[in-house]
Amino acid sequence: MSNLFILIVTCFLVVACPANNPAPRETTVDTTLIGNVLIVDGSGAPAYEGGVRIRGDRILAVGNLTAIGGENVFDGGGLVLAPGFIDTHSHADSLIFEHADALAVVSQGITTVIVGQDGSSRYPLADFVQQLADIGTTVNIGTYIGHNTIREEVLGDDYRRVATREETDAMGEMLRQEMASGAMGLSTGLEYDPGIYSDTDEVLALAQITADAGGRYISHIRSEDRWLDDAVDEIIEIGRVTGMPVQISHIKLAMKSLWHRAPELVATLNAAREEGIDITADIYPYEYWQSNMMVLLPERDPTDREAATFALNQLAPPDGLWMTRFEPEPDYVGKTMTEIAALREVDPVTAFMQLAGESLQMREQTGRGADAIIGTSMIEDDIRTLLSWEYTNVCTDGGLMDLHPRGRGSFPRILARYVRSQGSMSLETAVRKMTGQAADNMGFTDRGYLREGLAADFVLFDPDVIVDRATPAEPFALAEGIVSVWVAGEQVYDRDSVTDARPGRYLGRGH
Repeated sequence: MSNLFILIVTCFLVVACPANNPAPRETTVDTTLIGNVLIVDGSGAPAYEGGVRIRGDRILAVGNLTAIGGENVFDGGGLVLAPGFIDTHSHADSLIFEHADALAVVSQGITTVIVGQDGSSRYPLADFVQQLADIGTTVNIGTYIGHNTIREEVLGDDYRRVATREETDAMGEMLRQEMASGAMGLSTGLEYDPGIYSDTDEVLALAQITADAGGRYISHIRSEDRWLDDAVDEIIEIGRVTGMPVQISHIKLAMKSLWHRAPELVATLNAAREEGIDITADIYPYEYWQSNMMVLLPERDPTDREAATFALNQLAPPDGLWMTRFEPEPDYVGKTMTEIAALREVDPVTAFMQLAGESLQMREQTGRGADAIIGTSMIEDDIRTLLSWEYTNVCTDGGLMDLHPRGRGSFPRILARYVRSQGSMSLETAVRKMTGQAADNMGFTDRGYLREGLAADFVLFDPDVIVDRATPAEPFALAEGIVSVWVAGEQVYDRDSVTDARPGRYLGRGH
């Protein structure tokens, strides 16, 4: 049989056989174009008109795009489209299983929260990750492992001392296991129990384990007032010795005698960076903080009148210090220390000492905290200076049902106050501090920017309208001007309402 005959027969079979020549199928387009938007890409570069195309949970293209026939098109109405905001200091983990919609978060345009802050985290991490997968959330979640959490596991009630070598080794083994489960790194709350009783050697030993595992370090430093300089020196030393990135949580100057020293603090941080230390910070835009009463008493002695007097003179004046929780007398919630002192017919210092003592007594009886306070300790000039530092990103330090307005207002407040009202910061710079800078500070390489191949997390907002509405009197009021929010390519927020989508995922180390 000739080769020519074989070739002719083969060609006939290829053309005629249905198995080798299937009928044409209708093409489908599985992309979405978010068009007619002002793109602010998270890098700090000038905004420009265009669109973003996505497929699944990833960005396919960014720029001057034309709709493809058959693809889904979302008209952005000329509003600003930015990467989803990243909250690098969140307490959403406290109530995430009760509030999986995370309304307080997504209503600000936040698509990723970093929890396990101030030295406290869910333990063990593997259980937390599985629970998140079981319930599904609107937002992405990453977590640090808390020094205070593992310290309490090892030392128990006998924590008012420096840990022994054996105890530090036991904490280190727990930390290694948690890092292997995907933790981002180690967090410390060195102004809180039980971490306040640790020394630098203990923290450094754990920090080195974290660094060896490729992690990062974030800290509510040992003091934000009386011993601020020493506390900053400590975190710089941790960065110097371990070589890993270190971040100061909610950076502030929380004492009258420190006010207006923000330029000096920035100079100290810049000097550390010039030395090669990768130190960064986050901040929230309020002059008042939220914590517990004992944080104002370093010796944890409510009978120490000198310490209490110093606290109300230098750290939080009675008119600017109010209760957000007080288990022994719930009616005090919302009242200032001045008002409570009048009710008790004593001076404010005595009232503070009485309340701190009653709270401590209840804590010893129940084993859990019994009070929370909001204290006014900072000034606007310092906040603006620290916010403007190149390596500072925005955070909330808020929870999902927080009585401090930062829980629902921090990110919109930046855009309304510093961009639109004061004009002290450009729109592009503000967005960078909420997105690209935050991603860089957390070591994320797959989000924080509008770039091809990155996560399809977005926020669409109206820059002329956006404003925070939460106040101390109405802490649950939602911000205005956030139009839509997408997480992993799915819309989770649409004009004041959370959708049914729950595409959030756990972000282990390396994202």
